[in-house]
Amino acid sequence: MTGTLYLIPCPISDETAPWEVLPAANRAVMDGLDYFIVENTRTARRFLSRAGIARPIDELEFRELNEHTVAGRAVEELVEPLAVGRSAGVISEAGVPGVADPGALVVEACHRRGIRVVPLVGPSSIILAVMASGLNGQSFAFNGYLPVKPGERTQAIRRYERRAQSERQTQLFIEAPYRNVKLLEELLRTLAPATRLGVAADLTAPGERVEVHTVAEWRERPLPGLHKRPAIFLIGA
Repeated sequence: MTGTLYLIPCPISDETAPWEVLPAANRAVMDGLDYFIVENTRTARRFLSRAGIARPIDELEFRELNEHTVAGRAVEELVEPLAVGRSAGVISEAGVPGVADPGALVVEACHRRGIRVVPLVGPSSIILAVMASGLNGQSFAFNGYLPVKPGERTQAIRRYERRAQSERQTQLFIEAPYRNVKLLEELLRTLAPATRLGVAADLTAPGERVEVHTVAEWRERPLPGLHKRPAIFLIGA
């Protein structure tokens, strides 16, 4: 018998308590595990402690899977305990594992080995942003981070705008929080006046703010304070 890999969501914001955004059914799964594959051990321990799980935190085993983990031997070593019957939980830094998250590497390895993978319910900033935007929720694409170099970033913005207009597909992307203000300013310089632009900041936190306007309307409005606030940007037809 092999173990089971559980994908355990956590709050998007540190200002939100776990059980404000997670279903109670997740608690039983978390209480039953003693092995966790996590993006960051410190934040994972803090999340489990705040969640009040049954086992003492010091009795749990944590192994890290993050942007520095290379697919191959390191990932196989993480999966090996599951192959011999031990179950594990994957915890991201924020939101759901495996989506814009290195947890996808261990999920792929489990599928190759025939190990059961169970996703648990929890908040996804990508889905929440689409839900609250009023843009096309039938067809959308998450594009991760835009290029850092100005010329390449401008080209990417125009490419996503063309896709939104020609395919009616909502385009989502993110930026490092300390660069949000500059990105919003560039979006307003680059996009056509009739293009719809959405900003979803601090999702699930007390200061949550979701706004969608045409670029022309944004240019006439006071811009939201986005410096160092987690945000998702959306472009729509």
